[in-house]
Amino acid sequence: MIPIRGKTIGLLLLPMLLSACSSMSITAPSPTPMPSPATFTNPVLDQDFPDPDVVQVGNVYYAYATNGNNINIQVARSTDLVHWELLEDALPELPAWAVQKFGWAWAPEVFSPSENQYVMYFTARFAIGFDGTQCIGVAISEDPTDPFTSANPEPFICQTDRGGSIDPSSFVDEDGQRYVLWKNDGNSSGYQVWLYIQQVSADGLTLEGEPQQLLTVDQRWEGNLVEAPTLWQQDGKYYLFYSANAYNDRRYATGYAVADDIFGPYVKAEEPLIATDLAAGLVGPGGQDVVTDDDGETWIMFHGWAPDGYRRLYLAPLDWQNSLPTFGLNGRDPLPVP
Repeated sequence: MIPIRGKTIGLLLLPMLLSACSSMSITAPSPTPMPSPATFTNPVLDQDFPDPDVVQVGNVYYAYATNGNNINIQVARSTDLVHWELLEDALPELPAWAVQKFGWAWAPEVFSPSENQYVMYFTARFAIGFDGTQCIGVAISEDPTDPFTSANPEPFICQTDRGGSIDPSSFVDEDGQRYVLWKNDGNSSGYQVWLYIQQVSADGLTLEGEPQQLLTVDQRWEGNLVEAPTLWQQDGKYYLFYSANAYNDRRYATGYAVADDIFGPYVKAEEPLIATDLAAGLVGPGGQDVVTDDDGETWIMFHGWAPDGYRRLYLAPLDWQNSLPTFGLNGRDPLPVP
């Protein structure tokens, strides 16, 4: 069965989500305390904005997200990670190899390898020769607010023998080597699911070497898939954040694994870092990205389901204790502004 994860939730998925919420006895949300000028409450963007990716340009943050609101790739702008201004479609024209239909462009990753050059990895549905396979494309722009364009005649990464390729992300190591990470879309067609990593050129546009597998499903809470890899380096160690389980209900969660070498082996935490928390009004958190503020403090951004069926944007501090990431929303209490 071909997944429809990239689409705004429709008539098929909405009953599933409402059923999941009903099983958790979700009623009207409890009142949210009013924040002061120095604090904020979640969600920081209360509209459909799934799979967020954040890039900082000077003192401005740009968040890109899966399709929604009749936009292929959404983008919003902020100077404090809390207040967001929605902009125009970041990918108004899909490449020729992709299905030319709204709802199949999603999970963007944007980075700037050099001045006036911005690169976007994204997922789209392959229209040529493969029935429903999803693949990773690449597009470029000279400005984070200008439309990204993709003239490539074929996908950047497309493992047709493993169900397809989705959820791209980018990472630059201390030595300056850039990498791309992704997931093979095996759960859509009966293949084992892995998270992969591969070297790329400095501008991110050319694959180098061979892909290597990092981790697969082996924890009960993960269900039958792992996805959405985000690689982060902290105090000499590599932290691979990822999402797992059924994206469209309360089981979806964010976990992490740790390694001393970029290629692993990665040792997983036994429990998710971020999971459904009704006291915080959080259901099915995932699609995470890590960002630093002006003081060098780390924050994690992710989406979570609203009761009426869309994925809102959340922000929370990502602290480190004994070389391990820690997370906590403390219910609906206001948090200090970054």
